[in-house]
Amino acid sequence: MEELSPKGFRFSLDRGVGRITLSRPARLNSLTFEIYQELAAFFVTLSQRDDVRAIVITGEGRGFCSGGDVQDIIAELFKRDAKGMLAFTRVTGELIANVRRCRRPVVAAVNGVAVGAGAVLAAACDVRYFAKSARIGFIFPKVGLSGADMGAAYLLPRIVGLGHASELLFSGAVIDADEAARIGLANRVFDDDALVAKANAFAESLAEGPAFAHAMTKQMLESEARMTLADAIESEAQAQALCMLHPDFRAAYDGNTKKLPPRFEGAPERNPQAE
Repeated sequence: MEELSPKGFRFSLDRGVGRITLSRPARLNSLTFEIYQELAAFFVTLSQRDDVRAIVITGEGRGFCSGGDVQDIIAELFKRDAKGMLAFTRVTGELIANVRRCRRPVVAAVNGVAVGAGAVLAAACDVRYFAKSARIGFIFPKVGLSGADMGAAYLLPRIVGLGHASELLFSGAVIDADEAARIGLANRVFDDDALVAKANAFAESLAEGPAFAHAMTKQMLESEARMTLADAIESEAQAQALCMLHPDFRAAYDGNTKKLPPRFEGAPERNPQAE
């Protein structure tokens, strides 16, 4: 198992699953200028690593992420001019862009509070598992800012629909896990003590799957948002033809023929406990 501890978060790799744990629990895992940049760059690195086949991100302690650090960021921003403000907002957006650009499936295990930038980070992930105690809110209006921050107005309507997204982004309301599940923001809700294990098990099942096809699925989900139906069908035809030329397509066929689980290219050995 690989383990790495950059500032502000920890990383471990096991069975093809890269696990990122935001690790400033005393500050509810709030983000600093440095952590924004380091985490954004780290997602680029993970996307380039063949041994990372799925990613889980969670927070240490009582929170997933409470957004930008009030002491380290907000106080500093009041000293900046317009050019400096824009430089900061572009840095925060780069983190979200890199989560979406990452060609690995990313699972958020949302424990405790996820507000502000923490809520957008969860929205940027492909799948969101919530603890029963989790709460999430795009609280930017409560501090006098637009609800459209870091890509929230792009991501949220695609997840929950325009009506629910508008309500959340105008009000800045913080909602609980059950409400998040009701509107589709949470994929699943688990007991607090089971959350991380459930997220890891799902990520392991993805890591055992066809990495090339998963990367293609994520790319198409992103690209097709700006296409007509006809263009989407043609793009999927081309993408699927490429997948059919990949060795994983044959591996799946051979496995099914022999009544055995397929072993996809680069996949770790199967974990019976995850099945």
